[in-house]
Amino acid sequence: MASLFKSLNHPLSFSKFSHYSPIAICRDTHRSPPVRSRLQSTLTREPYQINGKTFRLDEYSNTPPSILSKLNRNLHMSPSHPIGIIRKIIERHFAEYTALTPDSPVVSVWQNFDELGFPPDHPGRSLTDSYYLNKEYMLRTHTSAHEVESYRQGLDKWLLSADVYRRDEIDSSHYPVFHQMEGTHVWSTSELHTLPDLNAKLAASLATCPIAIEDSTQISASNPIQLQHDLIHAAEIIKHLKYSLNSLIFRLFGHVANKTGEPLKVRWIEAYFPFTTPSYEVEIFWEGEWLELLGCGVVMQKTLDQAGFADKAGWAFGLGLERLSMVLFSIPDIRLFWTSDSRFINQFSPGKISTFKPYSRYPECYKDMSFWLPTGTISARQAEKDGAALAGGKGRIFHENDYFEIVREVAGDLVENVSLIDEFTHPRTGRQSQCYRLNYRHMDRSLSNEEVNALQDLVQKRVVEEMGIEMR
Repeated sequence: MASLFKSLNHPLSFSKFSHYSPIAICRDTHRSPPVRSRLQSTLTREPYQINGKTFRLDEYSNTPPSILSKLNRNLHMSPSHPIGIIRKIIERHFAEYTALTPDSPVVSVWQNFDELGFPPDHPGRSLTDSYYLNKEYMLRTHTSAHEVESYRQGLDKWLLSADVYRRDEIDSSHYPVFHQMEGTHVWSTSELHTLPDLNAKLAASLATCPIAIEDSTQISASNPIQLQHDLIHAAEIIKHLKYSLNSLIFRLFGHVANKTGEPLKVRWIEAYFPFTTPSYEVEIFWEGEWLELLGCGVVMQKTLDQAGFADKAGWAFGLGLERLSMVLFSIPDIRLFWTSDSRFINQFSPGKISTFKPYSRYPECYKDMSFWLPTGTISARQAEKDGAALAGGKGRIFHENDYFEIVREVAGDLVENVSLIDEFTHPRTGRQSQCYRLNYRHMDRSLSNEEVNALQDLVQKRVVEEMGIEMR
């Protein structure tokens, strides 16, 4: 259920798509196509060739070469890469669970959205948020795209990790490619009677750990047990979920308690996710503040029914591997995960959590870009604020993700951060102006002002041509 919980990119692995709904009511996405991006990218006009398969282009195709170049990097499968190290630690902790890794990041729109119950007008379907190959296929936006097919394999306990793709903002903790892991444990109705004994063993093991758990969550109308579930059995599933994840959290962060002599502080909070109920978020007290780690809950019975397991019940969790890696290894910038610099790569060893030692901090170079939006166009930010709607043709919308996509395509990982620093509406014409600050910084060397100017000029040229804006 990794799309349920926010990822690194949006603290837990279900991120801004936390209103995604894996398994609810299946609908036909093509009755109501996603909101079209105004960006007319200069994409290749040749069909996409991915893992030996050809994908025709159409009006939905919006995946640029910079994203295609990231396919099959498989950072999570490298045993000495921070993301791969965390993945392997979790898999070893849940040693009895089957580890799954899908072969391809390409899924059908049906798998990514419809099979999981996303409504036709869900914002996650928009071309401004997701990477489409064409109307039928896309790059998965969450590992939950493989959830139903994983249940259909007949496995009761599994972990699934994969790279996922979303159009997003540009800063030190957001990247268009990141990695998620989700896990689940289900039991047939004839096996649920074994849960009290299993829970007693887990509780006894956890009691030996220096961990302080704050948990005031309750079953309520806002976080209910599902009507299909027996109250006693559901309570035992919840206990098993909490014991299992508290144990995992201590495995990942317990070394802090051992160093400080203080117990590791963990807090459970009631949450809402459309594909689990009851649902929870889990936090740890880390460096003086509460840090969100993962989301979890009792699997919606509709999910299991859809997979053909109406006689089973259980729990699921989801997390972002980058987020855990950045915290545990003290990695300050998400772009570092993609570097091939040996000064980064050689700092890490399989199975070992170590503190990243910055090898250099090259100077930043920032440039501002100020422009008028096309006449009759307002920013998505302003549209949301004013309650403006796309429906009925009420104006055109400027989407930041379209702008960010051009910046990424031109500057790649040389751009560290892009932020809106000023927004202005002309009092007479009503025309909107925006000013963005682009911070450039190379991870491995200093950039010259001439290099940055050339990149900035190219970005300006592209956004004028492709987005119809007017430079100020």
